[in-house]
Amino acid sequence: MLSLTAVTKTFAGFPVIKSLTLHIAAGRTTVLIGPSGCGKSTILRLIVGLIKADAGNITINTELLTPASIQNRRQRIGYVIQDGGLFPHLNARENVCLMARYLRWSPERIGERLVVLARLFKLPVSLLDRHHYELSGGQRQRVALMRAMMLDPELLLLDEPLGALDPMIRFDLQQEMQDIYTRLNKTVLMVTHDMGEAGFFGNHIVLLQDGAVVQQGSMADLLQRPASTYVEQFIRAQRQPWRDIDERMQ
Repeated sequence: MLSLTAVTKTFAGFPVIKSLTLHIAAGRTTVLIGPSGCGKSTILRLIVGLIKADAGNITINTELLTPASIQNRRQRIGYVIQDGGLFPHLNARENVCLMARYLRWSPERIGERLVVLARLFKLPVSLLDRHHYELSGGQRQRVALMRAMMLDPELLLLDEPLGALDPMIRFDLQQEMQDIYTRLNKTVLMVTHDMGEAGFFGNHIVLLQDGAVVQQGSMADLLQRPASTYVEQFIRAQRQPWRDIDERMQ
């Protein structure tokens, strides 16, 4: 569905993405995981066209993504960042409907789609008249997810969408998102630094280090057949805090 072939990106001469080749299967959730600065978010920004690759190709369903196709590309991709990225001068309804209005959807079509999305994400329609500062963190992120889904895109890019939420709200949204994307057969590429979250969402896990893939496969592959010492260390670092707590309680 989505392919990156020999994609390279540098910032100020420093290589951030190193000749990356990656295939994202349709109807599945692929999770990019790794430490801060390994290139996870940069990959999403390259796909959505916020920055341009220095070399390599990105294709969706074999169609090459180019600077000339950015507008069309953004209508086919939903994109959510950690804090939601809601426009503060617009209320929730206006944020969700922004692209649909830009594309001159009829008011009836917009209204129907809005009701469908509000039901999907369990957000009362009455809350859509509020501005972002009148919404809780969980409500803001639901609005951001609704906005990303408004045009019914074929691909969703999620950049740590739940990272700023408290654990209970995060758990609820994880359950809802997994159910929605599975039922709608959406192709999802998600960024997280949390192994537990990667395992919960991911059909396919891609572990990055310094802009390159060090291992990919199922969560079981990474846990049971780590490809390198780095993979083992990364997994151990994620598990260690819970082990320390268990030891203190014994």
